[in-house]
Amino acid sequence: MTQLAWINLALFLGLLFLAAWPLSRWLTAVAQGRLPGWMLRVERGLLRACGVADPEEGMHWRRYALALLLFNFLGVLAAYALQRLQGLLPLNPQGMGAVSPDSAFNTAISFVTNTNWQGYGGESTMSYLTQMLALTVQNFVSAATGIAVVFALIRGFIGKLSGQVGNFWTDLTRVTLWVLLPISFVLALFFVSQGVIQNLDAYKDVTTLEVTHYDAPRLDADGQPMKNEQGEALTEPAESATQQLAMGPVASQLAIKMLGTNGGGFFNANSSHPFENPTPLSNLFQILAIFLIPAALCFSFGQMVGDRRQGVAILAAMTVMFATGVIAATSAEQAGNPALTALSVDQRASELQAGGSMEGKETRFGINATTLFAVVTTSASCGAVNAMHDSMTPLGGMVPLVMMQLGEVVFGGVGTGLYGMLVFAMLAVFIAGLMIGRTPEYLGKKIESHEMKMVALAILVTPVMVLVGTAIAVLAAAGKAGIANPGAHGFSEVLYALTSAANNNGSAFAGLSANTPFYNTLLGIAMWVGRFGVIVPVLALAGSLAAKKRIPAGAGTLPTHGPLFIVLLIGTVLLVGLLNYVPSLALGPVVEHLMLWAA
Repeated sequence: MTQLAWINLALFLGLLFLAAWPLSRWLTAVAQGRLPGWMLRVERGLLRACGVADPEEGMHWRRYALALLLFNFLGVLAAYALQRLQGLLPLNPQGMGAVSPDSAFNTAISFVTNTNWQGYGGESTMSYLTQMLALTVQNFVSAATGIAVVFALIRGFIGKLSGQVGNFWTDLTRVTLWVLLPISFVLALFFVSQGVIQNLDAYKDVTTLEVTHYDAPRLDADGQPMKNEQGEALTEPAESATQQLAMGPVASQLAIKMLGTNGGGFFNANSSHPFENPTPLSNLFQILAIFLIPAALCFSFGQMVGDRRQGVAILAAMTVMFATGVIAATSAEQAGNPALTALSVDQRASELQAGGSMEGKETRFGINATTLFAVVTTSASCGAVNAMHDSMTPLGGMVPLVMMQLGEVVFGGVGTGLYGMLVFAMLAVFIAGLMIGRTPEYLGKKIESHEMKMVALAILVTPVMVLVGTAIAVLAAAGKAGIANPGAHGFSEVLYALTSAANNNGSAFAGLSANTPFYNTLLGIAMWVGRFGVIVPVLALAGSLAAKKRIPAGAGTLPTHGPLFIVLLIGTVLLVGLLNYVPSLALGPVVEHLMLWAA
């Protein structure tokens, strides 16, 4: 990496930790209900209006999980209905019609599961009402759901034989009202100050500075494209001096899509669009927003369990893996693409491309800010992108793929990253316990057979969905029909799509034609199972731990706050989380890299 790239990474991490620490204190207060009286009165009134008689009533994990599943299922129905009926509803100045059933199914599940995979172009498919009421609302509540689950798990560690993990409705309300809404409001105002648009205007036709010349299809008397005797489309020269600019309430959706690690985008070009990410400063604040709550939750974890070192150890493991990913991706992109050179083979590719591969990247961001964004968004469960991942070099593109395949526990999504890493931490202490012949403990709770069964379920759900889904896609005719780049890269595109869906990320290589009934259905199932197939075992873990008494640390207890545990945790994540995918990575990006450089 260049010196500027190192400075970029150090500045980002410094600002992140500086902002995360004070936020962690507030998150801890929200989790414990230590709020000002007026806040408690507001939320109590809202909850009672919704039928929750006692907001402080604790729930057993099964009741907590049932409430969570029911709420999210109703969210899918509401998001689906709004898409199908948007042609009849207001705030639709462009007259967008109903979204197709398979696309509406996929999108509804996508936003409810915090995935935000988009097989459509936002500005050409969704009305303003759908963008706000279906998508933006789910950005809030899906993020709040993830934070609520990690609160429940932490209560399991600190619980004393109660078996209760909190109240889902209270957690959901508090996180939404007192964390996500106020921070999103401030972020939205900042993004507007940078040039992000926020309006309800109809799309605008503007005169361009230069006339655009292009080849347009030749049409017959019925307005249908004409073809020659060989079946090739006939074209004729055309020109245009105008361009239509999409409008809409972008800043309000942008703020929560980043803060809630939702991803997606108001525009098809996502955060590479000048109306969605206009400046280098807006780009910096977007990636800071993605990691802000995941980093703060690590500090909150330490505060809630009564040992701040525990949270710092988790955060340190995440930071080491994240920095390694940034270094690898940036180095690969700065090395460039040897296929784009006409100079002698004796010269290095970085020399041939004047600093690296800029294919698919915005010139206003460059390689350093682009690769940092790519690793941040795939380390977290956030599908926002400021460049075309499909255009990255094979090894550069493999890094975002690997960060997702680790289970998105390297900071991860809001809540999901921390509870995923805590699952790996329990596995790490279990492995260590086997090595010394002692019953493993973590934070004073014994990790026994039931807990390990739940850990195994939580860890194996996503690899199964990714690998089985990829196998189905490359075997089925409908799956192969969407591959535009046959060979290793086409396989990587399919693998990336299933990895992104099952891990609830939402980013894409984008060379895959995925907006088809086959892929919309397959990816929708992967997103749902990948989200709730992990949440339910995690809540079962929380309930099991909450019913156990805490035991004091003994001479054989493994310290879980020092360098040894950090190394053990990183090793567990890499060995258990990544080994499942090594054969598939060898068939995709690794083969593509070897073919590219051998040629």
